[in-house]
Amino acid sequence: MIKLTRPLVFIDLEATGLNILNDKIVEYCFFKVMPDMSSITLYDRVNPGINIPKNVSKIHNIYDEDVKDKKYFIDHSKKIFEFIYKCDLAGYNCNRFDIPLLTEEFSKVNIDFDINNHKVIDVQNIFHKMEQRTLSAAYKFYCKKELKNAHSAIIDSKVTYEVLLSQISYYKDIKIKDKEGQLRPLINNNVHDLSSFTSTSNRVDLAGKIVYDINQKEIFNFGKYLGQSVELVLKNNPQYYNWILKSNFPHNTKKVITKIKLKMK
Repeated sequence: MIKLTRPLVFIDLEATGLNILNDKIVEYCFFKVMPDMSSITLYDRVNPGINIPKNVSKIHNIYDEDVKDKKYFIDHSKKIFEFIYKCDLAGYNCNRFDIPLLTEEFSKVNIDFDINNHKVIDVQNIFHKMEQRTLSAAYKFYCKKELKNAHSAIIDSKVTYEVLLSQISYYKDIKIKDKEGQLRPLINNNVHDLSSFTSTSNRVDLAGKIVYDINQKEIFNFGKYLGQSVELVLKNNPQYYNWILKSNFPHNTKKVITKIKLKMK
């Protein structure tokens, strides 16, 4: 069993594609595990307001006809936000897809979702650091089960929970030496350490447009100012900030760079 101090919500989203700026959620499942190990599920399908490409529908088996009578995301947004409020989050590849997409969807309906209020466990990163496989392979490796109906949000989210529990058990006796030469567990059974262990990037924003350098200073990770200090660029070229706000960047990126700009004052 996983040690929790507050609820942990396993997220799985199916969408019209992989572009977090332009694609839309078509199905979601939020599987909440409470500290006492009881659980509740929030699941539904969403009318994305745009067509689902046929090649994408073949992956998750959700077609335009399946969601044409469903409500739009704005109608789901409040209950989703309330469901995950004051919870930590987990998922499979959630750092790169589910959380950035959800954040962008929230921003489009004027809900201020701050990922910094949540610890995040990306189960895929544990698996990739240890075994490097897909969710189906992770399920087979750790749980000794075959995954059927993959890419169904309600199945994938609960399977991800099973995989995490099995990972905690599987690696519980593996220890490494720390900087002081003391043996310590490779994976600690708490959300804070699992979140740290599954974090694989130095991203400041969810899209990785701004990253930390070796001195933990924010630098640009794109464009003509690649590798340069965000603060120095904004100081020497204030119009660059305005260009970013007016351009097609994720809401979270704009929010992060605004926070840096305000910090400069």
